[in-house]
Amino acid sequence: MKNKNYILVCIALMLSFSVFSQQGKQKRADTLFNKFSFVKAAKVYRELIQNNYNKDYATRQLADCYAYLRDPRNASRYYKNVVKQENVPVEYYYKYAQSLRGMKKYDDSQVWLKRFKDSGGVVNANDFSKDINFITSVFGAKQQYFLDRVRFNSKYSDFGAFEHDGKVYFASSRDEGVSVKRLYGWNEQPFLDVYVTEVGSRKNVDHTGKVKGDVNSIYHDGPVTITKNGRTMYFSRNNFTEGVEAKDKKGLTNMKIYRATLIDGEWTNIEDLSINSDDFSTQHPALNIDDTKLYFTSDRPGTRGGSDIWVVNIQPDGSLTEIQNVGDTVNTESAEGFPFINNEGVLFFSSDGHTGLGLLDIFATIKGEDDDSIVDVINLGVPVNSNKDDFSFSMNPNGITGYFASNRKGGRGSDDIYAYHREPVLHVEGVVTDAINMNPIANSVITLFDDKGNKIANMITDENGYYQINIDRNKDYKIVASQDKYIDDYRTFTSKNIQTELVTINANLLLNPVPNVIKLAELNTIYFDFNKYNIREDAALELDKIVSLMQNDYPDMVIRIESHTDSRGNLTYNDKLSIDRANSTYAYLISKGIAPERITEHQGFGERRLTNGCEDGQDCEEKDHQLNRRTQFIVVKME
Repeated sequence: MKNKNYILVCIALMLSFSVFSQQGKQKRADTLFNKFSFVKAAKVYRELIQNNYNKDYATRQLADCYAYLRDPRNASRYYKNVVKQENVPVEYYYKYAQSLRGMKKYDDSQVWLKRFKDSGGVVNANDFSKDINFITSVFGAKQQYFLDRVRFNSKYSDFGAFEHDGKVYFASSRDEGVSVKRLYGWNEQPFLDVYVTEVGSRKNVDHTGKVKGDVNSIYHDGPVTITKNGRTMYFSRNNFTEGVEAKDKKGLTNMKIYRATLIDGEWTNIEDLSINSDDFSTQHPALNIDDTKLYFTSDRPGTRGGSDIWVVNIQPDGSLTEIQNVGDTVNTESAEGFPFINNEGVLFFSSDGHTGLGLLDIFATIKGEDDDSIVDVINLGVPVNSNKDDFSFSMNPNGITGYFASNRKGGRGSDDIYAYHREPVLHVEGVVTDAINMNPIANSVITLFDDKGNKIANMITDENGYYQINIDRNKDYKIVASQDKYIDDYRTFTSKNIQTELVTINANLLLNPVPNVIKLAELNTIYFDFNKYNIREDAALELDKIVSLMQNDYPDMVIRIESHTDSRGNLTYNDKLSIDRANSTYAYLISKGIAPERITEHQGFGERRLTNGCEDGQDCEEKDHQLNRRTQFIVVKME
């Protein structure tokens, strides 16, 4: 009988370890997915499918990975299985249709597109008028960026919008309001100057909107970036200093980055930076969050393509050191430019070398899981990108709004500034907790339903009772927590009318134990000091909770006490010490009014039941030994 019980315990432990392993894999896969690390995420989702763990969810995620990776063949392979799932969201009909288009299976694509429409899906007609290359780049992605109106564009080139301290700085060739305009031979437009206007201003910006001071010259000036304290500006300009234009060996005037200081409301003390040269261009400055690194575009020696993204350290004294190319993950054999770093350290840039929708597209970098290295890039998709040039992306500190420029159809001038607001992915998260002792409950099954009762997603809580599920905005939901030793709990919540900045909805759940189980909610373990059996203050608090539980909530409950030691000391001594601990625990409960007959046994097991690997001879920390010096409470009867 003992051998049989031992085998059952071993099997239970193996199953538990397996569940924890798979649950950990899903969490790791979701983390990679949310960080845009789709290649690594796809590998883990494939393993989950092979192990038949949360298979429907893993299949949807894997299909989405291949969609983001612009791999319509594999995406359609898995979307084919996804659309067969019960109560699958209709958006997957659309995604499947798009992947089929990427495979040039146009007739099949139309079938699923019609099914998507018939199921209530809304199609953006513009998506289907684009070239087929669009399908193989970014398709079916949930839109996160939405365009807002900009009132200060002109009929000329406007770009490089950068917001700082309630003002928008931008480069423009408008030069409106002046009688004589110097034209740039390349496009017969005036040379670029740097302008500034109030955020949200409806006024037209003419020549009076140029920044004050010495930044603007007779040649190209802009775009700019400004330090967080507002005192220093870095800006692009043609190689023109103190009235002298310098040219390279080919007779071309290259670009340089200059530095200006704000003094009495004017930008002055223009400084030519050490990273510049007459022989190559350096432009498009961008600063990281603490102004210690300057990112820029250059075709300097070591550049892989037409232009690359580079970075240099800014020392406290303003000197620039350790110029580095940001690497081949970003830079291609074509042109990269217009870097921008948001507050999360993500590098955004424009490129015509990565797979995109048109000419220049805007991309974001993906950082490694364990460090800040750049491991991949992702196309921001529509509506940020179009079939024309899209560039000079910036994001405000709130992470929600910002600007970019494009020469797409429908603009006012050759290049126009577009504002955007972003709706980040929203998720519901929470912790499942035991309603009696407030301990987290691992391995709880979390199921998400829509307002019609359709199951949307499910997952299992981790060792801390935690869960997180991505959800849509502007919908009503119900979330249910289940565990075989507990009574289900649920909550209804809504994602309607919430702030755009909000990315998390909290939904904690409390589970009450099912009566008549062998253990009631894992009654709190108490702990002892080394070589002692007196009741500590923290243990007394937990014992008082047990007293309250037995007297008020479960007046018929009967328990037994099991006490233990760590491995230090010999077996005989530890046996006696554990008995002393059991006796002191028993005496405390009796002193608080618990009837002796409600405690069937109070036994000591010495060091025979260690909770970890801290056996004799093992080098363990004190905190690990502490886990073994304990008394546990087992529910024998509930009524």
